[in-house]
Amino acid sequence: MEYLDFEKPIKEIQDQYINCILIQKKSGVNMKEVCTQLQEKLEQTIKRLHHKLTPWQRVQLSRHPNRPYTLDYILSITKKDSFIELHGDRHIGDDKAMIGGFGKIEDKTFMFIGTQKGKNTKERQYRRFGMPNPEGYRKALRLMKLAEKFHKPIVSFIDTPGAFPGIEAEERGQGEAIGKNIYEMMCLKVPIIVIIIGEGASGGALGIGIGDKVSMMENSWYSVISPESCSTILWGNWEKKEKSAELLKLTAEDMYKLNLIDDIIKEPLGGAHFHPELAYKVVKKQIMKYYKQLSFFDTEVLIRNRKNKYISIGFFYD
Repeated sequence: MEYLDFEKPIKEIQDQYINCILIQKKSGVNMKEVCTQLQEKLEQTIKRLHHKLTPWQRVQLSRHPNRPYTLDYILSITKKDSFIELHGDRHIGDDKAMIGGFGKIEDKTFMFIGTQKGKNTKERQYRRFGMPNPEGYRKALRLMKLAEKFHKPIVSFIDTPGAFPGIEAEERGQGEAIGKNIYEMMCLKVPIIVIIIGEGASGGALGIGIGDKVSMMENSWYSVISPESCSTILWGNWEKKEKSAELLKLTAEDMYKLNLIDDIIKEPLGGAHFHPELAYKVVKKQIMKYYKQLSFFDTEVLIRNRKNKYISIGFFYD
């Protein structure tokens, strides 16, 4: 387990707790009381540190190297061997930063789509750090249309620092691909459930982010720009990234207060990276809850409600 700077007190107590268990096993001495005290102290420390996290600390947690990624969620919440990954946009190729395919939760088939980061340097390069090219968004749209054809609900997992900013992406129409996805998702005739599990940056997130229900994990963020990029534009460097994170109002709590999302998914004590299995269970429960709610609406009402949801966001002065 890797630890962020502000998580260091947790590491110290956890190391003591592990050593206590090892001493008990090796020596046979009854250390149960000491271990229990350390466990209680560990829980209290985690609660204290996570009670009032700053927006920047939330951003750091969303990028934690041990945090579960899209494929982790899909393979954990679907029935064993039920997920079938589909590839290619039928125009350019297969974008590895965007994944998708059919899978079953309980006895219901869903189309799962999401941005996928890598767990090590080689995989991160392979996945382009979860930053899709235009063909990634076109693949996602092809799969969503396929789900519509077979009347299957869609689940979209978002965890991206943004769409890929390379020259080749612009040459192949990055803006057009994202814009078309937003337009088409508004009128898809099946329920769409969106969950931001980590980073939700800019159009890279919006390209698969239009949904009937949109939720954010407790330690995720959603914004038009990252704190670092915002700081660079306003102050010419990254030194004000903490201030930028606060001003951008990008946390799940901020998004909920602004009525931009429907719900906040509570993470296990310490965050999703501390107890991934518990995080999978909570996300699975949320998906099924939303699906049952949305399945009562006929197609016309579903689309009308979705459009009204986004039309009503924000306000202006005449």
